[in-house]
Amino acid sequence: MNTPPAQPEPAKGGDDMATLAKGGRTNTLGFIIRALGGIPFLFIGYRLYGVDEMGRFAAAFVIIEILALVCALGEKRGLAQRLTEGIEDEEDSPSNLVFDGMLTSLLFSLSACAILLVFPVIVFPSGTNSEFDIWMIAAIPAFALTEILLAAQAYRYDIATTVRARAIVEPWTKSLAVGVLFFIPALSAGGLALAFLAAIYAAFFTALWSFLRTYGLPTGWRPRPKYLSKMTARALPLIGADVIERGTRLLDVFLLGQSASAGAVGIYFFAKEIVSVPQKLKTSFEPILSPVITKNLKIGNMKAIAAQVRQVGFWIIALQMGIALALAIPGEAVMGLGGPAIVGGTGALAILLAAEVIASMAVVSESVLVYIARKRNLLISVGVITLQGVLTVGLILLAEHLEMDEGFKAAGAALALFLALGVSSIVKAIVLKTLLKAPVSNWRWGLVWATGPAVIVGFLATLLPEWMELIFGIPAILLTYGFVIWKRGFGEDDRVLFRKNVVPEPEGDATS
Repeated sequence: MNTPPAQPEPAKGGDDMATLAKGGRTNTLGFIIRALGGIPFLFIGYRLYGVDEMGRFAAAFVIIEILALVCALGEKRGLAQRLTEGIEDEEDSPSNLVFDGMLTSLLFSLSACAILLVFPVIVFPSGTNSEFDIWMIAAIPAFALTEILLAAQAYRYDIATTVRARAIVEPWTKSLAVGVLFFIPALSAGGLALAFLAAIYAAFFTALWSFLRTYGLPTGWRPRPKYLSKMTARALPLIGADVIERGTRLLDVFLLGQSASAGAVGIYFFAKEIVSVPQKLKTSFEPILSPVITKNLKIGNMKAIAAQVRQVGFWIIALQMGIALALAIPGEAVMGLGGPAIVGGTGALAILLAAEVIASMAVVSESVLVYIARKRNLLISVGVITLQGVLTVGLILLAEHLEMDEGFKAAGAALALFLALGVSSIVKAIVLKTLLKAPVSNWRWGLVWATGPAVIVGFLATLLPEWMELIFGIPAILLTYGFVIWKRGFGEDDRVLFRKNVVPEPEGDATS
């Protein structure tokens, strides 16, 4: 078990797309499973615990996730480059490199936990639901280390572990635990926090088990302060990029929590969790995209990288568009799953879904920019999140000035995110096109051809009772959109995403 795996050979141009398709397909299916696993948590949380309780949980969750991403030190993408380049010490192994990152991440995580224990108001601005909530802070080390372990597995083209940890174990543990804990009197008040903590650690141990089977234990490893300091300094732009990319999806919740009631935050958080379904489609390709890009960068194949950005970008926007239409058109019925009080967030849901579609170009562009223009990418990201913050505060204050209800505050926060992500996509695509000297756009007119019929079918579905709108309307929208995009939008290169066995088997491993 301790024999480290051999370094993967640089992929050939024709194999890259097949590798991306296989990894993206596996992870996309996984995140569909994750969505199904997360729905019970939302349903149980809002129906049994209440909107205010979920709002306080959401306010704590966003702070914990941001801090965990900081403590992950950008290794979600940086680790692939470190493993590709190797280090000067020939006796070192890939396992040792991963443990370097894990040690540094653990030190940062423990420091973050200590600060939050001293100043808990940072993570609980609206108060706590119970004395158990403070334990949510303990999720930071496990969350950060899981990011590193999954990045290591992705470097070996093992996307199945990411699916198991993030799409099956984590959401289903959280959903099952929150239901069970509600009926245990001594733990009922802390059910949300304890279920969250259990899910994070379950995902961590799932990732750790796969990592040890793949890489084994480190050999001759010891802490190297000088190397770890150099690694941390080099990772700063990646940390900033990861935190800001995720922070743009959390800043609106944080700022809304500073000016609106816990109930309003709870309603908005429900919409955000629904939107996480198409949002995760973007990250479905990240684990496999990083090692493919780093290998092409090593040989200077910029045209291949541009082609990968265009292809993956189109796959993402095509899938996101269909899911966004299926969730936005019957939006009131979807929001109604959380209870009648949640329906007021339907407008915010529609804007958030549109924001995720428009953000696809920014995310794919950034997956390359973090390697070839780290500082420039970081500056753009800082500008974007600053713009989002200013717009969010401005629109919330405008709603207050006009004496609008809190639903308009939520819609304002969603609109600010939409505008900021639109600017990010445009600017980052232009910069990447200039650096690669090749087009990178993911837009195709086939998206318009597919959207029209889907909207008509969706409108007809809204005439049905809500339960029929959900059971029959959503599948009808998806099928209509999928049929047209397949016929009018997808070419042969695009359809490889939906084919199995597209990655050529290594010689000697093929079976007759």
